[in-house]
Amino acid sequence: MEEWRFDAIGTAWQIDTRDPVGPDVRERVLARIDAFDRVWSRFRADSVVTAIAARAGEWNLPGEAGILFGFYDELHAATAGAVNPLIGRRLADLGYDATYSLTPVADPTAVPPWPTVEFEAPVVRTREPVTIDVGAAGKGLLVDLVADVLRPWDADVTIDASGDLLHRGSEPIRIALEHPADKTLAVGVAELSPGLALCASATNRRAWGEWHHVLDGRTGRPVDDVIATWVVSATCMHADGLATAHFLAEPAALMGRFQHEYVRMHADGRIERSPNFPGEVFA
Repeated sequence: MEEWRFDAIGTAWQIDTRDPVGPDVRERVLARIDAFDRVWSRFRADSVVTAIAARAGEWNLPGEAGILFGFYDELHAATAGAVNPLIGRRLADLGYDATYSLTPVADPTAVPPWPTVEFEAPVVRTREPVTIDVGAAGKGLLVDLVADVLRPWDADVTIDASGDLLHRGSEPIRIALEHPADKTLAVGVAELSPGLALCASATNRRAWGEWHHVLDGRTGRPVDDVIATWVVSATCMHADGLATAHFLAEPAALMGRFQHEYVRMHADGRIERSPNFPGEVFA
């Protein structure tokens, strides 16, 4: 296998392929990532999301918006509003902003209700300035889109975007479930078959002071019970979004609605797993 490593959208990527990735294919992959970032990044001054945050109005969005917003509608319903992509301004006010100031303002903005945004493909309409943050599922969707770019050239590919992993290789691979408090330890191992995705999330990855990046959209407060999640699903977008949802809802509410397997770790060290999670848990 050949490895292609690069940085994009503020994170490290690794793409493993059977044959080396040629310059023309690399250019198409990087162009697809940049096109996504120019729409959805709340850290770029020139993005559509930044424009939406500046004023109410109407904007045309690309085709993936229907997939992404439709999934957020499902997550919002399944978690009773806890997953809400309008947490962006709240995160920025808390210090997770474009400059990574990590300095909360005195009176952080409340999280607006998700239904205040109206979407009728390809147009999104807002009644007030809102900061959309697609961090719960957006990177996973981007991994799926990059895989689509690579598919005509090489179907035997594994993409790892710093915790969002899609495997389309010919053989299963084993992935360690990293302990959220110690990178040298694993709490288990997942065996990922071809055609599946594994996404992991942990509250200590982007944490400062009393805050971290996993907020409950109903309260604007960080979650404090679950500290790490791992989800296996058929697409990286679903695995990514459900990894966030498992911080915010009981497994039964999600297992009955979405086809996936999960492991989640609590602050007291307890570990839960779905009965058919493909792998093993050590504790």
